[in-house]
Amino acid sequence: MEPQNIRDKKDVAVEEKVHLIVFKLGDEEYGVRIDQVKEVTITPEITRMPKTPSFIKGVSNIRGDIIAIMDLEERFRIERPSGWHAQHTYTLVMEAKEFTMGFIVREVPQSLTLPVSSIDKAPSFIQDININENFIEGIGKYDDRLIIVLDIYKILTSDEISQLKS
Repeated sequence: MEPQNIRDKKDVAVEEKVHLIVFKLGDEEYGVRIDQVKEVTITPEITRMPKTPSFIKGVSNIRGDIIAIMDLEERFRIERPSGWHAQHTYTLVMEAKEFTMGFIVREVPQSLTLPVSSIDKAPSFIQDININENFIEGIGKYDDRLIIVLDIYKILTSDEISQLKS
């Protein structure tokens, strides 16, 4: 007969966790799954490109790769807090199948692990308003903070992706 305490340990379900990179846009906190982020770097010099949407700031050389840099605050039409002056911004580099993209964020991104059960689906009326923009994966609760969890792969529309590739 096996000892009681060993069997009890097997019966305890381990709660699934999600590891996020958390950053601020405007006054709100946002997060993306860590496996969607290739690296975090101080934003390098950006070269403006003609005929790109205003939220595409241009291209940068990051470790020998030329990648497009997007301003997420501008993409989401989020106002920057008053009195904020850019000294350093940070870029989250993500790699999708078709493209690599950098996303500018203002503060040093932090990593955070949340139980999956603490992430709620976004309210349905928000999903309905943004019918083509299903990039909000959910709302994470951590202590008294709310963190909007993004699916970084869904931030660009297929038209924007093809425009960037050309």
